[in-house]
Amino acid sequence: MMQAEQIKQMIETGLPGSQVQVFGDDGQHFEAIVVSPAFVGKGMLEQHRLVYGALGDNMRSAIHALSMKTYTPESWANKNG
Repeated sequence: MMQAEQIKQMIETGLPGSQVQVFGDDGQHFEAIVVSPAFVGKGMLEQHRLVYGALGDNMRSAIHALSMKTYTPESWANKNG
């Protein structure tokens, strides 16, 4: 069973320089907000693939469902500015 903090750490390790928030307390269903400079110039599908890549095999086994919103630092600043 995964915890939100473990997922956060895996994403931050796999995507250095990212800011990550992960929510979910049932051990299987999670929501993530990921802000990363690695997303610049990439479409949403490519951004999500980068996050899945950071999580590796856990997406097939330990994590049942992950919904995510991904942002570049600029798009995050514009959304919250």
